Amino acid sequence: MSDRMSDRIGGAPDPPVLTLRRLVGDALWTDMLEQSFARRHSVGDTLLRQGEPGTHVLALLSGVAKVTRRERSGDLTLLAFRGPGELLGEVAVLDDALHSASVEAISHCSVAVLGKAEFLRFVTDRDLFPMLVRYALGRLRESDRARGGGEVVARLAASLVSLADISGHSAIPQGRHLELSLTRDELAQHLGVSRNTITTSLSELEPFRVRTGRKRIFIDDLPALRQATAELYD
Repeated sequence: MSDRMSDRIGGAPDPPVLTLRRLVGDALWTDMLEQSFARRHSVGDTLLRQGEPGTHVLALLSGVAKVTRRERSGDLTLLAFRGPGELLGEVAVLDDALHSASVEAISHCSVAVLGKAEFLRFVTDRDLFPMLVRYALGRLRESDRARGGGEVVARLAASLVSLADISGHSAIPQGRHLELSLTRDELAQHLGVSRNTITTSLSELEPFRVRTGRKRIFIDDLPALRQATAELYD
């Protein structure tokens, strides 16, 4: 990979979740990326599409993506959010199957693309299969926590703070804001509540500088939202 990409990889802050990068360590993560090529995506771009074969994996270097699944009923379910240090599409590659969900950028994203043969060879040579199982189980636990019981406003605030953190924006400069391509319906799917409940909860977060737009959520004051989250869970 280019020096520019190596600098970007090395400088990205670790998100406070159990990403694959944190599991395998920086050395192995960087070794894997040496066999890849870079690609950038704009907000709304589809990174992986449900029903298509697993021909490659994506290592997310920057930005945030959402994972969604189209059910047989036609309903769309938002399963999870992914940030820097995460691997996308590996299950279809390991199973030699089709993607069971789609991945879409909700902020500007940079990814490293690694072909199926190269990825499988890398995993086999370094005996990483047990680590990938642990990684998959960690993802399941994250999804369960998001849909767990409790005060919706608190869970919504925590989800927005988590999104800011995994995007690499743990601190937002004065006068700037974090923009996320998310709808009320998607947040409702993610938290397992109704759209009306999300609308009410978002209005309760307005004093903490959370704004909504057309298919957008804006966080103007992350420290205030982080403090509100702590107080709501107190």
